[in-house]
Amino acid sequence: MREVGLLGQVEVPARVAAVPRARGYVRDLLEAAGHPHTDDALLLVTELVTNAVRHSDSGRRPDGRVTIAVAGHDGTLHIDVVDAGSAGCRPRLCAGVSPESGGGRGLWLVQELSSAWGWYEMPAGRVVWFQLGGRRRPAVT
Repeated sequence: MREVGLLGQVEVPARVAAVPRARGYVRDLLEAAGHPHTDDALLLVTELVTNAVRHSDSGRRPDGRVTIAVAGHDGTLHIDVVDAGSAGCRPRLCAGVSPESGGGRGLWLVQELSSAWGWYEMPAGRVVWFQLGGRRRPAVT
């Protein structure tokens, strides 16, 4: 990937039906940039946008929105998923999650597949982000 900086940004309605639109937007950006981790990025965007819809105030409001920002630098992909946040619900890994778990794997997948991830609050809501590429953390066994 040769581009440096913001590759693109899209805002979608905070509805489950908008998740494929977010995924398609990111897919088109990454295919155009030739990023080698497109499949992982699409899975993680799907998980984070779905979490934003289900667990943030964005999904509870009729006019709620989720923003996805995609940036790249020196082969590392950085994606932010921005929602309205929620006073009663913060991103956390579910205890006892494994590849065989039937649910609660969203942030576990982000942790397992990304080279880095995290979240932070801001005045307009919450950002959950991940990076792909660069140096990957060793797997925990």
